Amino acid sequence: MDSGFDDPDYDYAASIAGRAVRSMAEQRIPPTPSNFAVWFHYFAGSHDDLRNAIDLLIDHNRPFDARTNQHLFETYVEPDAGTVVSATSGRLHALMGTAKEFLSTAIADNHSQMRVISEVADQGRAGVDPKALVVQLMNELARAANRATLLEAGFAEKTRELDVIRDSLSKSEERARTDTLTGLANRHALDEFLRKAQAKAGAPLSVMMLDIDHFKSFNDNFGHGVGDQVLRLVAKVLREKVRDQDLPARYGGEELMAVLPDAGLAAGVGIAERIRRAIAECRITRRSTGEVLPNITVSIGVAQYRSGEAISDLIERCDRALYLAKGHGRNRVVTEDELDRAASA
Repeated sequence: MDSGFDDPDYDYAASIAGRAVRSMAEQRIPPTPSNFAVWFHYFAGSHDDLRNAIDLLIDHNRPFDARTNQHLFETYVEPDAGTVVSATSGRLHALMGTAKEFLSTAIADNHSQMRVISEVADQGRAGVDPKALVVQLMNELARAANRATLLEAGFAEKTRELDVIRDSLSKSEERARTDTLTGLANRHALDEFLRKAQAKAGAPLSVMMLDIDHFKSFNDNFGHGVGDQVLRLVAKVLREKVRDQDLPARYGGEELMAVLPDAGLAAGVGIAERIRRAIAECRITRRSTGEVLPNITVSIGVAQYRSGEAISDLIERCDRALYLAKGHGRNRVVTEDELDRAASA
């Protein structure tokens, strides 16, 4: 991430740090290095997505618990795949140098063989004993075959090394786009997918936002380990029940989201209801005690993109529909259409 604040002057940095520490104290956020980095960047204004995410959490009185703090750090502050790209560039440069040496050697060997064959031909025309020429030619061909074998082995080794580098870069890119707890797409991947879907002219686009009902009670009553298990289970159902072209993602905390290209509001509601019912049928048993945990339910808000609007407006409308679902008893799907009806009432 390009923060733009690599070397701020002392007074400015001290001012930003002071604001960060005061806000962390107000939100009861432990002053760990990673948490401080998040809030320093927030007040420095170095990342618009981070500011929007924190503002949304504050506006809706969301707690900054350990999971939320970790998610903010991993998504917006922690170095991404660029670090691995930089680390592997030296290996790749060295590999290319070795390949050039192999090619140079192969070319030199080819010239050497051509010269020897030409000399043998000249000697044959000069009347040299054919047996001696055959021996000389056979020796040169044996040396050429040996050199070719060594070159082939060297090329094979470097090809394997190149495969390792390519695999490392691919895995790093995947990690940079994936939420570590749920395995879903993270905010970076979500934002990118939304921008591409928005640019697809004429096609409907809907989003759903999903929140686990009474999630805090799972953490309070059974511990964060069980809470994480619940979150992973809900994420698994979400991933399995959306369509192939959809993107399930972790939006923040216990909130998950799915982007639904080529789906109007009615289609989005159908997908959301399928997810809600599947989650309500899930059961979690504590491995240590065999205890069956309370049923898991989710509230879901669904909204459809309106041509020309900002993506943030679409998400905000979907978020309001989600909170209307929670306010109307939870374990239900509410669409943006019900926002106006609720306002009129």
